[in-house]
Amino acid sequence: MAEGKFATSITCMDGRIQIPLANWIKENYSVDYVDAITEPGVDKKVAENQDLESIKTKVGISINAHKSELIVVSGHYDCAGNPVSNEAHIAHIKKSMEVVTSWDLGVKVIGVWVDDNWNVSLV
Repeated sequence: MAEGKFATSITCMDGRIQIPLANWIKENYSVDYVDAITEPGVDKKVAENQDLESIKTKVGISINAHKSELIVVSGHYDCAGNPVSNEAHIAHIKKSMEVVTSWDLGVKVIGVWVDDNWNVSLV
């Protein structure tokens, strides 16, 4: 069993956002570790229910093995995997939160946006 408190991040694979996002989650939700589940343009993928079995399996591992009680779905500026407007990203993040919440995992689900200065904010 893992020691420490975990959160789960469903996020884009873009390496530029990993550290700012993990640090924000740790600081704002008092966790020690952030399990990162990455896919290019993941906010759109989850919002549109595209091939989510692998993501669901990984989220299950994070919740069951690491006892994560928080899932953070994110999108970010300048995303190569989902090259749409900031407003479209925000809509995808909000829809993704609904999709993940519908999985009935018994944990808190939030959505965040990472802007062009790599600042993280709730949507």
